[in-house]
Amino acid sequence: MFKTNEGTIDRVLRVIIGAALILGYFLNPDGAYSWLYWLGLIPLVTGLVGWCAIYSIFGMSTCKMKN
Repeated sequence: MFKTNEGTIDRVLRVIIGAALILGYFLNPDGAYSWLYWLGLIPLVTGLVGWCAIYSIFGMSTCKMKN
């Protein structure tokens, strides 16, 4: 589908941050800005898929280079 443009460390950090943000919603669902926690879906999904649209637009990649 898409060429992977995220390295292993990048992907792990995105999944952790995304999951933490979503978990924050469940810990504080009545907060004034609790809907912002759902923005954690973006790093979570990109981390699981391994492809980031922003990286593609700017031609970036955190994958290891092949020699």
